[in-house]
Amino acid sequence: MRAAVLTTGLLLAAAPALATSTWGEYFDDFSQKDLDALRASGWVLRDGTGHPGLPGSRFSPAQLALDGGLLRLKLTTDGTPANTTLAQLCAARKFLIGTTTARVRLRDTAGSRDPIVQAFYLASPLRHDYDPDFSEVDFEYLPHGGWGSPDTRLYGVSWQTVRVDPWQSFNQASQLPGSFDGWQLLTVQVEATRTRHYVNGRLLGEHTGRNVPAKPMAISFNHWLAAGAVAGAPREYQFDVDWVLHQAGKSVEPDAMQARAEQLRKQGVARQDTVPDAGLKSECNL
Repeated sequence: MRAAVLTTGLLLAAAPALATSTWGEYFDDFSQKDLDALRASGWVLRDGTGHPGLPGSRFSPAQLALDGGLLRLKLTTDGTPANTTLAQLCAARKFLIGTTTARVRLRDTAGSRDPIVQAFYLASPLRHDYDPDFSEVDFEYLPHGGWGSPDTRLYGVSWQTVRVDPWQSFNQASQLPGSFDGWQLLTVQVEATRTRHYVNGRLLGEHTGRNVPAKPMAISFNHWLAAGAVAGAPREYQFDVDWVLHQAGKSVEPDAMQARAEQLRKQGVARQDTVPDAGLKSECNL
């Protein structure tokens, strides 16, 4: 979602561990043939307006594409909300304790200052302002700066709750400065008393207390525009997702998550879901 930075984490090496779980596994390598097949495999493709889109902008399934085993999320804008179209999709809402990893290709655009946000996260619905049951853990990349700073940076955030309008957030955030253009391995571990965010196997931050998720969440990706774009010629941005993997019920190190994804692919498994359903609707509206 939208990060207000409270803390900055240190980079530490991560040790390997087994990538198996008796609580279920979710894997998708986005080899579906088209968007209908993507929907049929359980993904919700967002269509409409709402946070985090700027008022007057909208989300459209047409901004999503499948290209040779990659999921592509496009953002188009001329700098005005009325001509800004965003991308988002969400899996089932049933993920909580466990480890989730995605291999994503983040993208910078030389010379652009459009405050785009490329995000991989897990979230539950925000029912009302300061909802105590709201849960979210996310990675958000700002390749051209934004949110009051021109700096390029990557966030890992764990959320307690939020009021959207006027904005007031309660979370714990860690950040890394500089460009992350290219392929990245993003991993978040959710435990009963802490979360840990990893970037390419290195610890970005550890968060505790009320910021730890308490309710089942949906795995999500989105590509959106924050306030501050300058009106002008139309332009398009994109980032890609190679695969996403969740191991339920335990913390698994990032290198073991990557090894498991590669193993599934070698076995010809394009999609697998043995995580029990939680009976909750994936609203895909945050």
